[in-house]
Amino acid sequence: MALFNRKRTAETAAPAATATLVADPALAALTGDYTIDPAHSSIGFTVRHAMVTNVRGSFADHEGTLHLDGANPAASTANIDVKIDSIDTGIADRDGHLKSADFFDAEQFPLMTFRSVGVEQVGAETYRVTGNLTIKDVTKPLAIDLEFNGAATDVYGAQRVGFEGSAEILRSEWGLTWNAALETGGVMVSDKVKLTFDISAVKAA
Repeated sequence: MALFNRKRTAETAAPAATATLVADPALAALTGDYTIDPAHSSIGFTVRHAMVTNVRGSFADHEGTLHLDGANPAASTANIDVKIDSIDTGIADRDGHLKSADFFDAEQFPLMTFRSVGVEQVGAETYRVTGNLTIKDVTKPLAIDLEFNGAATDVYGAQRVGFEGSAEILRSEWGLTWNAALETGGVMVSDKVKLTFDISAVKAA
């Protein structure tokens, strides 16, 4: 099922750009404010290492809020704060390097933040959230493609929604420029980084 249902009238059927978004009555109850549940959510990344393999990591400490508007998707919002010091790639020395001034400089810039500015439907159950990503006090636009995984009432009676998705960035655009040349050509760490989001959020009572 779709969080927002795209429906065409006879007048708008031809040009896709003129299609209008209307509320899906079956999902009207999902409209409201949500808090991201960090215990059941993950924010991670994947980056190519030494040109031959991928390093994966995540940020264990994060929080955020969502506002879902079933009648007007553009009024939906997402705000996420991530603590850089919680980075985890499975190797303590590498985590320490990533926290250092070579990369995130976690002591001086403890947070990575995302603030949305718009939402649009791009498929039956996929949505594009556009906003501003701030790392090391550098703010640049970011578009995140998300798939709506569904909604459910958990065993405690809380209404939950789930989304998963990804985005790609060039880390150098946010001042993460450290690298080392390889003797065989290429560099130690790719500039391109894939960000991943697996979000479970609980509706406010």
